[in-house]
This record gives sequence, C-alpha cells and structure tokens, in this order.
Amino acid sequence: VQLQACGGGLVQAGGSLRLSCAASGRTDRRSAMGWFRQAPGKEREFVAAIVWSGGSTYYADSVKGRFTISGDSAKNTMYLQMNDLTPEDTAVYYCVATPTGLVYSASYYYKFWGRGTEVTVSS
Repeated sequence: VQLQACGGGLVQAGGSLRLSCAASGRTDRRSAMGWFRQAPGKEREFVAAIVWSGGSTYYADSVKGRFTISGDSAKNTMYLQMNDLTPEDTAVYYCVATPTGLVYSASYYYKFWGRGTEVTVSS
C-alpha cells in the first residue's frame, strides 16, 4: 500500500483547506484510512478516520464539527476538509491506512503511512 498526501499550505485563522490522500495497492490492506498530525514539539495525534465498508467516520474531539473526512472509492482517494482552522491546527498531517476495518486512535495500529503534508495556520 502506498499513500500520497497533498493539499497542505499556509492559511489564515478561520480559513479552510482540503487535504487529499491518494492510495494504491491492495484494497483489503487499507480497509480503514485516516489522518494523524504532529505539531512541532508535540506527540503525533489522531485526527480522523473512515472505514471504507459502510463509511463510518471517527474524529478527535479537537476537530469535531470543523473537519470532515470522506472518501471516493472509485478514485482510491480520501479527503479531509478542514474548516475554521486555528493556529493550534498547525502540524504535519499524515495519511494512514490499516488492513482491518476497525479504527483506533493509537498510531502504532496503522501499518501504512504516507509522507506528511504541512499545514500552517497563521493568527
């Protein structure tokens, strides 16, 4: 499984960005996909995830109501729409995948990781 994230950039507080993650490889190896982020000097943290079968979605409390995760199975692409961004959302965002159809917030659970895309929110 290979994951390629893009869409990061610099945005002012209150603005929006949409991240994309293009996936390749066996679909049964990426039954659930999601996003983690890591801010400078902080631990990597779970942001959101989606289970392809059924479309269930999961969010960290810190982004609930502002971020929306979605996927297009025909394009093998997952998205993260981020609205009402704050400087606290500044981080490198990583696309992840796991073969199981379960979602956990622990980073070690996700077998496949893409290279990150940087999001910077200015105040």
